[in-house]
Amino acid sequence: MAMRSAETVQTAPIVAVGLIGGYLAARETGIRPLGGVVLAAAGAYAGRSWLVKGGPATAAGLAAVYLGGFGASHPLAKKIGAWPAVFAVATASAAASYTLSDRR
Repeated sequence: MAMRSAETVQTAPIVAVGLIGGYLAARETGIRPLGGVVLAAAGAYAGRSWLVKGGPATAAGLAAVYLGGFGASHPLAKKIGAWPAVFAVATASAAASYTLSDRR
Protein backbone atom coordinates (compact mmCIF):
# COMPACT_ATOMS: atom_id res chain seq x y z
CA MET A 1 0.00 0.00 0.00
CA ALA A 2 1.50 3.32 -1.06
CA MET A 3 1.12 6.55 0.87
CA ARG A 4 -0.55 9.48 -0.82
CA SER A 5 1.62 12.32 -2.03
CA ALA A 6 2.28 14.78 0.80
CA GLU A 7 0.92 17.62 -1.33
CA THR A 8 -2.52 15.98 -1.61
CA VAL A 9 -3.08 15.02 2.03
CA GLN A 10 -5.63 17.05 3.99
CA THR A 11 -4.17 17.26 7.48
CA ALA A 12 -7.05 18.75 9.48
CA PRO A 13 -8.93 15.46 9.77
CA ILE A 14 -5.71 13.59 10.50
CA VAL A 15 -4.81 15.74 13.49
CA ALA A 16 -8.38 15.53 14.81
CA VAL A 17 -8.26 11.75 14.52
CA GLY A 18 -4.82 11.68 16.16
CA LEU A 19 -5.97 13.61 19.21
CA ILE A 20 -9.39 12.00 19.56
CA GLY A 21 -8.20 8.53 18.58
CA GLY A 22 -5.18 8.73 20.85
CA TYR A 23 -7.38 9.60 23.81
CA LEU A 24 -9.87 6.89 22.92
CA ALA A 25 -7.19 4.23 22.48
CA ALA A 26 -5.64 5.06 25.85
CA ARG A 27 -8.97 5.24 27.62
CA GLU A 28 -10.49 2.07 26.22
CA THR A 29 -7.42 -0.16 26.52
CA GLY A 30 -6.02 1.32 29.71
CA ILE A 31 -2.64 1.42 27.95
CA ARG A 32 -1.60 5.07 27.85
CA PRO A 33 1.42 4.48 25.58
CA LEU A 34 -0.93 3.08 22.95
CA GLY A 35 -2.66 6.45 22.86
CA GLY A 36 0.77 8.00 22.37
CA VAL A 37 1.41 5.72 19.41
CA VAL A 38 -1.83 6.86 17.75
CA LEU A 39 -0.99 10.51 18.51
CA ALA A 40 2.56 10.14 17.14
CA ALA A 41 1.53 8.27 13.99
CA ALA A 42 -1.07 10.88 13.05
CA GLY A 43 1.34 13.69 13.87
CA ALA A 44 4.11 12.19 11.74
CA TYR A 45 1.78 11.64 8.79
CA ALA A 46 0.41 15.18 8.99
CA GLY A 47 3.89 16.58 9.63
CA ARG A 48 5.25 15.38 6.32
CA SER A 49 2.50 17.31 4.53
CA TRP A 50 3.03 20.41 6.66
CA LEU A 51 6.71 20.36 5.76
CA VAL A 52 6.11 19.96 2.02
CA LYS A 53 3.25 22.45 1.82
CA GLY A 54 4.50 25.16 4.17
CA GLY A 55 8.16 24.59 4.93
CA PRO A 56 9.97 24.06 8.21
CA ALA A 57 8.52 27.05 10.06
CA THR A 58 4.92 26.11 9.31
CA ALA A 59 5.59 22.46 10.14
CA ALA A 60 7.18 23.40 13.46
CA GLY A 61 4.36 25.76 14.33
CA LEU A 62 1.65 23.25 13.54
CA ALA A 63 3.52 20.52 15.42
CA ALA A 64 3.65 22.85 18.42
CA VAL A 65 -0.10 23.46 18.18
CA TYR A 66 -0.77 19.72 17.87
CA LEU A 67 1.46 18.68 20.77
CA GLY A 68 0.50 21.76 22.77
CA GLY A 69 -3.14 20.79 22.37
CA PHE A 70 -2.36 17.35 23.74
CA GLY A 71 -0.65 18.92 26.75
CA ALA A 72 -3.36 21.53 27.26
CA SER A 73 -6.14 18.94 27.18
CA HIS A 74 -5.05 17.54 30.54
CA PRO A 75 -5.55 20.65 32.70
CA LEU A 76 -8.52 21.69 30.56
CA ALA A 77 -10.17 18.33 31.29
CA LYS A 78 -10.17 19.17 34.99
CA LYS A 79 -12.23 22.27 34.25
CA ILE A 80 -14.65 21.12 31.53
CA GLY A 81 -14.38 17.32 31.44
CA ALA A 82 -12.27 14.92 29.42
CA TRP A 83 -14.30 14.60 26.21
CA PRO A 84 -15.04 18.33 25.88
CA ALA A 85 -11.34 19.07 26.40
CA VAL A 86 -10.27 16.54 23.78
CA PHE A 87 -12.82 17.88 21.28
CA ALA A 88 -11.76 21.47 21.98
CA VAL A 89 -8.06 20.87 21.35
CA ALA A 90 -8.79 18.64 18.35
CA THR A 91 -10.92 21.41 16.85
CA ALA A 92 -8.26 24.05 17.47
CA SER A 93 -5.51 21.89 16.01
CA ALA A 94 -7.61 20.95 12.98
CA ALA A 95 -8.51 24.60 12.37
CA ALA A 96 -4.86 25.62 12.51
CA SER A 97 -3.92 22.80 10.12
CA TYR A 98 -6.63 23.79 7.69
CA THR A 99 -5.76 27.48 7.83
CA LEU A 100 -1.99 27.18 7.58
CA SER A 101 -1.60 24.09 5.41
CA ASP A 102 -4.69 22.58 3.82
CA ARG A 103 -6.07 25.74 2.19
CA ARG A 104 -2.96 26.05 0.02
